[in-house]
Amino acid sequence: MARALVFGGGGVTGVAWELGLLAGLVERGVDLVGADLVVGTSAGSVVGAQVCSGTPVEDLYAVQLRDAGGEVAARLGWPVLVRLLWAGGSTRDGARARARIGAMAVAARTPSEASRRTVIEARLPVREWPARRLLVTAVDVASGEFVVFDASSGVSLVDAVGASCAVPGVWPPVTIGARRFMDGGMRSAVNADLAAGAEAVVVLAPMSAAFGPMPRLSAQVAALRAAGSRVAVVVPDAAARTAIGRNVLDPARRAGAARAGRAQAHAVAEEVSAVFR
Repeated sequence: MARALVFGGGGVTGVAWELGLLAGLVERGVDLVGADLVVGTSAGSVVGAQVCSGTPVEDLYAVQLRDAGGEVAARLGWPVLVRLLWAGGSTRDGARARARIGAMAVAARTPSEASRRTVIEARLPVREWPARRLLVTAVDVASGEFVVFDASSGVSLVDAVGASCAVPGVWPPVTIGARRFMDGGMRSAVNADLAAGAEAVVVLAPMSAAFGPMPRLSAQVAALRAAGSRVAVVVPDAAARTAIGRNVLDPARRAGAARAGRAQAHAVAEEVSAVFR
């Protein structure tokens, strides 16, 4: 496996920033879309499915600039954040911490699964898994097991992406068979270690913070490099952080985040190109 592209989580503004960055890089002659492996977590799973669909990046970017008036705004409020931090930080056992978060996710009052599935489906240009290898991360709410969906999993792409985006306490866990799943970001906001074995890895990480027993992005990147991978990591710069704001689930911030990502591409193009050549 020659090249891997990893998209981390970060809400609707994370989707916009990642697509803006991709569009800006293409504009500068650095096209990441041809990666052999694409890994997507939470918002990153949406971007991964979109770019693997064959839809031109410029078209995907243009969607982010449209009026977001029809989008449902949400917020990861302090009560939810406090419960997440308590559940994740009260044990060093990763699976146990995730199961505690899963119990919270199941008990939370959220929109219906059906209504949320409609939203996810509308964000995907296609409904079928791509020919290219796409990995979508999620977590079993009951056991805390980290799960990676792909084309061989027997799970629809819409359900896999919906599960990966099911922020606990905000969106409902996704039922697949007899199990329910929540956001893959509850294991890691990026899950860059799934790119192990690639010669070149580019990581786009709108969010990289970790708490409790979560594996840190820095440790994942160090392990990749120790194994011989060339790795470039891009996180939002100061201008992008300002554009994104404090609520990554606010659709009104989408266009600004996309433009900021596109502008940031100028500063990172050389480094990314050197790794992805």
